[in-house]
Amino acid sequence: MELILWRHADAEYGLPDLERALTAKGLRQARGMAELLAPRLPKTARILVSPAVRARQTAAALGLPVQIEPALAPDATVAALLQVAGWPQAEGCVVVVGHQPTLGRAAARLLTGRDTDLSLRKGAVWWLSGREREGVDASAFLRFAVGPEFSE
Repeated sequence: MELILWRHADAEYGLPDLERALTAKGLRQARGMAELLAPRLPKTARILVSPAVRARQTAAALGLPVQIEPALAPDATVAALLQVAGWPQAEGCVVVVGHQPTLGRAAARLLTGRDTDLSLRKGAVWWLSGREREGVDASAFLRFAVGPEFSE
């Protein structure tokens, strides 16, 4: 399984939290990352997105169909993220567009087997590939990680 964790791009401050939109900088970050990702995504990739406006706007930059997933809201748990993504059993590629600290915690659990915090910058993408070994729980390796400054 391929799991792509994409943190929403730069967003305005304020409340209500779910209605915060991307800033002009965030829109540029989302477009740049989409240009980097789109040619690398398999045509069958599923794109799961938090219901927050900023996450939906980030994902929209891909110009591909998305599935809004309430379980990926800003207060999501790592368990909920992994469940909706289908980790590790799902076939193919799943893109999750969401929030910190959940994305960083999911990456930490998959890469290290520990529940700790890693930080994904706003607009960053971490692409993880799953691997299963006989008698060992599913683990992941980092295929690549890129911050928004490399895609603008």
